[in-house]
Amino acid sequence: MSSLANGGAERTSALLSKMLSNLGYDIHIISILNAIDYPFEGKLLNLGALKDENDSLLGRFNRLKVMKAYLDTHHFDLIIDSRSRPVLLKEIGIKRLIYKDYKVLYLVHSSKLDLYLPKSKNALPLMFKPEDHFVCVSTSIAREVKEKYALQNVSTIHNAVDVVNNKLDAKDDISIEDEFVLYFGRLVDKVKNVSLLIDAYHLSKLKSRNVKLVILGDGVDKDDLEKKVRNLKLSQHVLFLPYTKNPFPYIKRAKFTLLTSKYEGFPMVIMESLSVGTPVISVDLPSSKEVLKDGYNGSLITNHDVRSLAEAMDKFILDKGAYDACKKNAEGSVEEFSIANISKKWEALLQEIL
Repeated sequence: MSSLANGGAERTSALLSKMLSNLGYDIHIISILNAIDYPFEGKLLNLGALKDENDSLLGRFNRLKVMKAYLDTHHFDLIIDSRSRPVLLKEIGIKRLIYKDYKVLYLVHSSKLDLYLPKSKNALPLMFKPEDHFVCVSTSIAREVKEKYALQNVSTIHNAVDVVNNKLDAKDDISIEDEFVLYFGRLVDKVKNVSLLIDAYHLSKLKSRNVKLVILGDGVDKDDLEKKVRNLKLSQHVLFLPYTKNPFPYIKRAKFTLLTSKYEGFPMVIMESLSVGTPVISVDLPSSKEVLKDGYNGSLITNHDVRSLAEAMDKFILDKGAYDACKKNAEGSVEEFSIANISKKWEALLQEIL
C-alpha cells in the first residue's frame, strides 16, 4: 500500500489488514511512504523510512531490492496491491521484476480508472498477468472496469466501516461550541471541489442562522481556499482546521457532513459519517448512491450545481422533520457494510482464488 495515513483508501487498507488477520491469515504490510497513523494488524516493512533516508535513483533501486528480497523470503500465497498505479513504465517493471512469481489481487479504489488501470485496453498485458484478480470498491466501478477492459476476474467488495471503533473515537472532546456543518478530507480542489462547497455555503441561509462551516484537512489548495473565504467575507463563518487522524469527534458533533467530489471510489466520508449517526449531503456520484438514499439517510444533489447544494443545506437546517428522519436512519443504514459482512465477502473470494 502507499501508506497508512492521510486518506480513505489508506484507512480502509489498514482496516482490511485487521479483517484478514481476524480471518486467520498471516498479514504483512509493505508501506511505500513513511506515514503510519491508522491502526493495522501484521508485520510492517516500511519502505518509506528508507525513502526518507535516500530518495535518489540509487535509493529507489535499493528499495526495490529490499522489497523483492522480502517477498522471496516469505513466499506469499497472495499479494494484495492497493496502490494507485498511474505510471505504465513503473508498473511494467514491477510486474516483471517484483510480482512475476506471485499471484496478485489488485484493488481499484477510484472511479478515475486511469489511476489504477492503463488508459488503453491494449496495455493491460504489459501491466498485469491473465490470472490476476481485480477487486473494485463499488459496483459502479466494477461495471465500468468490465465494460471498458473486458476483464473477467473482477469482483466488487465494498469498503467496510468499523462502527464500534468509530463511535468510541467520536467520544473525544472538541473545542467548537457553535453549531456547524463539516467537510473533512484532502484539500485538493481538482478532485474534492471544495470551492463548490464554499460557494454553496455563501449562497445558503446557514450563516444567517449562525451555523458555521468547518473544513477539516490539509492539502495543496488550502491557501487558495482560505483566500476564497476571505474574498467572500466569510472568515467569521468558515473555520479551517488541520488534518487529524481522528476526525470522528467532529463528525459526530456536526449537524451534517458534505461531499462535493468530482469523482470518488466508494466514499468513506459517507460511510464514516453515517456510522456515528450523522447524515450526509453528497453530490450524486454513482458510488454515493450505493449507500446514500435521498431523503432516508441524507441528500443527493446534482454535481456542480451550487444552488441545489445550497438548497439542500438550507433544508437540513430549516426542515426539522426531514433532518430528524435522516439522522434517525443514519447508523442503521451502513449495517450491510459492517466488518462482519464485508469480512464474509473477503473470505469467500480468498477461498475461491487461493
